[in-house]
Amino acid sequence: MSPLDRFCDTELSRKLMGRVAALADEVAERLGRPAVFIEVCGTHTVAISRLGLRSLLAGRVELRSGPGCPVCVTDHQEIDMMVNLARLAGVTLGTFGDMLRVPGSRSSLERERAGGADVRIFYSPLDAVAFAEANPEREVVFLGIGFETTAPVVASTLTRARAKGVKNFSIFSAHKLIPPAIRAVLSDPVLKLDGLILPGHVSAITGRRAFDFIVKEYGLPSVISGFEPMDILIALHELLLQLLRGEARVVNKYTRVVREEGNLDARKRIAECFEEVDVPWRGLGVIPESGLSLRETFRDFDARFKLNIEPAPPTSHYPPGCACKEILRGKLLPPECRLFSNVCTPVHPVGPCMVSSEGACAAYYRFERFSPVGGGI
Repeated sequence: MSPLDRFCDTELSRKLMGRVAALADEVAERLGRPAVFIEVCGTHTVAISRLGLRSLLAGRVELRSGPGCPVCVTDHQEIDMMVNLARLAGVTLGTFGDMLRVPGSRSSLERERAGGADVRIFYSPLDAVAFAEANPEREVVFLGIGFETTAPVVASTLTRARAKGVKNFSIFSAHKLIPPAIRAVLSDPVLKLDGLILPGHVSAITGRRAFDFIVKEYGLPSVISGFEPMDILIALHELLLQLLRGEARVVNKYTRVVREEGNLDARKRIAECFEEVDVPWRGLGVIPESGLSLRETFRDFDARFKLNIEPAPPTSHYPPGCACKEILRGKLLPPECRLFSNVCTPVHPVGPCMVSSEGACAAYYRFERFSPVGGGI
């Protein structure tokens, strides 16, 4: 058995599951209720749903999902600006596939493409640069979507495009940062949490120390976790142990990937190309210094300035009955939305959480829609 195989071992997982359940019973007895944890990574959301952990721990631990899907938290205002870009003559808009169907306040990129706009799916920003080189008559705008994990890739792409002298390529940056979003969620006085499962991918870039504020400001146990069954069970085990011991620490249980200071080269690339700015998050509002805008030194690659795109008016348009706003804040579970699985499905999504494969509603629909629903807050 290789070291990595241990994290998928069924027998080991079964034994650890028993220990987690026993600890959860002790914690529930002490608290007088099940412990409530939140994960803030879309990949964790999918893994927890796929493993059936919510139903296995029902009545012992409540697992909630936060703003960990980058597609889901892209704000209406940003989508509206992307739509405006797609409508410009001579512009090819490049994006990852999940963004196509995310609704803005009046349209989506999918709808614009159906109406004749040149909107294309690229699997890498480098593919968009190659397309720009092959089509010099068009301005190719790539949508910079994602958290700390994708921003270094886009930064490297910009550096390469500049080095190659590609003049018809630009970026519309809608990158976001996870630590400020966690602070926004934890500052909600209504949401009562007992601990957090922290994102492994983002932590690989930021490092463990980026989350020390959770303990200092909110006194909550937190664990950086990987994505295999054993990873998540180990994270739950650690959170429950801290609660029983009355401790609150940020513990890295994904040591095969995450370092104390993160990936210094990736962080340097982000800092060279981007600066932190206040940006709107769907469901969370404007969060200070939670987004990445291109620095002035890269303004010749910034689609907002290069194509003179005006900021779209702020909007908080939500379809009637859609509970994405509450779901992204961890206040409701997807099945508690009255549109879930009847009006809103992956084929006909109403809100963004049903669009992306890593959205909470899509994950629940795929793996848990026939499971019992946990209690709201």
